[in-house]
Amino acid sequence: MRDMSQVLERWGVWAASGKTNVGYPRIAAGLSRLLPASRAGKPSCCDDDGMFINEAMIRLFKSDEHLCALVEWYYIDRLPLRALEKKCGVSYNTVSLRIQKAESFIDGCLSALNITLEMDRECKKENIVTPVMKRVVS
Repeated sequence: MRDMSQVLERWGVWAASGKTNVGYPRIAAGLSRLLPASRAGKPSCCDDDGMFINEAMIRLFKSDEHLCALVEWYYIDRLPLRALEKKCGVSYNTVSLRIQKAESFIDGCLSALNITLEMDRECKKENIVTPVMKRVVS
C-alpha cells in the first residue's frame, strides 16, 4: 500500500513547476522562468507519474470539485490545514478528513487501473529502516 500523502507531496512539487494542467494553467506561459524556485531540493515525481496522478485528479474533479480544490491548495499551493480551515469555513478535523477522502479516491483510481508508479520504488527505499549496529564499549 502506498503512502498517498508522500506521493501527492511529490506530485505537488512536480505540479507547482508548471507541468500540470488539471483544468487550467497554474502559471501563465513564459512566466514560470521568472518565479523563484521555492521548492528547490524537494523530491519530485517523474512526468509519467505526474500524468497518471493528473488523470486521477481529473476524475476527482468530475466527482467532487471541492475535494479536488482542497488537494490542489494543500499539495500544490502548500496551504496549511489551519489556512484551509478558515478558507473553507469548516473545522480543522473536517478539512483533514476531506483531504484523506480525496487521497483515498486518488489511490483508488490508481489501484483500479493497476498503475504502478515509478516513485513507489523510491518511496519504499526511503521508508525502509536499516538496523543500527550498536557497538559495545568495553
